[in-house]
Amino acid sequence: MKAGNAHYRDISDLPEVVPVFPLAGALLLPGSRLPLNIFEPRYVSMIDQALAGRRIIGMIQPRLNLPHSEAGAAAPELAGMGCIGRLVSMAETGDGRYLVALEGICRFRVGEELPLGTAFRQCRILPIAADLQEDRSAGKIDRAKLLRTLRAYLDANELTADWQSFLRAENDVLVNGLSMMAPYGAAEKQALLEAPDLLARAETLIAITEMVLAGGKGDSDQTLQ
Repeated sequence: MKAGNAHYRDISDLPEVVPVFPLAGALLLPGSRLPLNIFEPRYVSMIDQALAGRRIIGMIQPRLNLPHSEAGAAAPELAGMGCIGRLVSMAETGDGRYLVALEGICRFRVGEELPLGTAFRQCRILPIAADLQEDRSAGKIDRAKLLRTLRAYLDANELTADWQSFLRAENDVLVNGLSMMAPYGAAEKQALLEAPDLLARAETLIAITEMVLAGGKGDSDQTLQ
């Protein structure tokens, strides 16, 4: 797996402990880029530390279905799986924010959260080594069905999109890109993250979209880009 200027060939190339950014509804996948606007002081500090080190951050969602009192806590429980990414671009805004892009390296399971005393949270991770290798399931994806389902969703919700870009995209770029940009909730995003390979992710994306279509129109003032 290549992310920016760095190559990650096996899990020995990855750190055992990474800072994590819990963000509900955010999805980072291997080989894809996620733009982030960093403004909370603790996460600005996290970016500073990452830039001074190996430039790796873990994106993860808070665990789903927490009781209301826990969900509003300062440190909600984390989901069991996230994805590490490399900081491949960074801009300072002049008002204390960072505009960054993370490029996904591989998914991970949380081994344990460590009480290291930093303002941001850090976890010992168990990387999913298969993500560092070529996903051979990409060629088995029913691309025609995926595109038909996407077109049905766009039409039902009166959304616009650069359709030619979808047609030109390779299967891995298409599936991961649609998974990340789809306006679905945290549970759906976590299901897409946890799909074991590209084929399973494509089938999950189709199933989620078909369920949304069966439930009627969603928001109609969005643009899928």
